[in-house]
Formats: sequence, structure tokens, C-alpha cells
Amino acid sequence: MEKRRIRISSKRQITIPAKYFDALGLSKEVDCIYANDMLILTPVKAEESVFSEEILSDLIEKGYTGEKLLAEFKRVNRKVRPAVEKLIEEADALAREASTDYVDRTDDIFGDSDETGA
Repeated sequence: MEKRRIRISSKRQITIPAKYFDALGLSKEVDCIYANDMLILTPVKAEESVFSEEILSDLIEKGYTGEKLLAEFKRVNRKVRPAVEKLIEEADALAREASTDYVDRTDDIFGDSDETGA
């Protein structure tokens, strides 16, 4: 791990040192994640939607063709990532809630072996 202090401009901008920029293969955008009082910057990966085939199949079934198909595909495809991210956030929140409220009921179910005479 390597640590380096970076100045924040009056416009809340930072400059990523060239060494890190090149090592990560960054271009014009990074994904910024806020977690555990940290900001994490990660390269944006050029990835196709994992739902591309399903989206296209649905749009074709609805009668889209040509330029209208392309335009509608782009519109729907842009909504996939935010929707998946929201689902992940909701799942994380449920997991956090479950882990803080979790009570081990094993002893209630099976009892203490000393009390049962085992």
C-alpha cells in the first residue's frame, strides 16, 4: 500500500498523481465510492450491460426496429446500472440491520446440554 497526500482545490477538485493515473489505466472518469469514512476511486470499466440480450429481445418483441430500437436500447440500458446499484445498497442495508439485530437462538432451540442431562 502506498499513501500520498493530495490537495483539494477551492472548487473541491483533486489532481490524481500521474503515477497512480497511469498505473490504474484511468481516462476521463472514475467511480467514486463512499464507505466507512473513506472515498474510494476506481477505474470505470467499459462493460456491456449483462442484460443486453434480454433488453434487446424485449424491445424487438415490442416492435422496435432500426434507429428507434437503438435509441430505446440506449435509454433502457442507461437505467440498468443505477437500478442494480440501488438493489445492492438495499441488500447491504438489510444485511447490516440483520447483523446488528441478530440474536443466536441455538440455546433456546436445543437447550443447554447440562440441563438436559446429556
